[in-house]
Amino acid sequence: MRTLARRVFGYVAAVLIMWVFWEVSSLLLRSPALPLPAEAFRQFVSQFPVLLPHFEYSAGRVFASMAIGLALGAPLGLILGRSPRTDVIAGPLIFINYPVPKVVFLPVLLVLMSIGSWPIVTLIVAIVFFQILVTARDAARSIPSAAVLSVRSLGANRWQVFTNVVVPGTLPEIFTALRIGAGTAVAVLFFSESIAGSTGLGYYVFDAWGRVAYDQMFAGILALALLGVALYEIIEIAERLMCRWERAGR
Repeated sequence: MRTLARRVFGYVAAVLIMWVFWEVSSLLLRSPALPLPAEAFRQFVSQFPVLLPHFEYSAGRVFASMAIGLALGAPLGLILGRSPRTDVIAGPLIFINYPVPKVVFLPVLLVLMSIGSWPIVTLIVAIVFFQILVTARDAARSIPSAAVLSVRSLGANRWQVFTNVVVPGTLPEIFTALRIGAGTAVAVLFFSESIAGSTGLGYYVFDAWGRVAYDQMFAGILALALLGVALYEIIEIAERLMCRWERAGR
């Protein structure tokens, strides 16, 4: 309960600080492109019935993308990290493909899949997949040999070593990759929806910008921020549930 109170207090304090900074910036710049925060929040409330369907589309796309990226990247990364023979071939493939900016493939995906959710989800999956894959691989490689040997000396087989040593030992790093990937996913979501979508918060923000409706544009930005916070908090809750030993050691 005390932890929840601290987190709520932290969010309230952060919102107040951002509100003051936004208010001062708006008053100093005196530009319609940066409306006062009260105007943006008022528009957010009035536009909520319109924003909600776009929020649902964006949330579905980003949550599906994160889940698929995790389901593909984490197991493969752990396997590569614990299998030097496989990593000899797979490692160079990762090093070649990981630095390539995946957003350049959006036009190709649009040609192959047309406008809609599929190219957006595929693009985000490709980005999140590599972030989780590389992190899981490096975390699995850093598992101390003594930890593996101690479990094997008790008669554990490879699967038991994997599930009882490798997976728990790499979970914190995988959750860190998920948190980093969440911010990237929301950014790519906005970019993709503004170009390749007719629904979603990215489309809503870009459409409002095109209509010079800056207060509505910031209402969409606030909705995107809420989506990012929700995604981050879900990851935090999942980590607390699955990495209880970390909390006990603090």
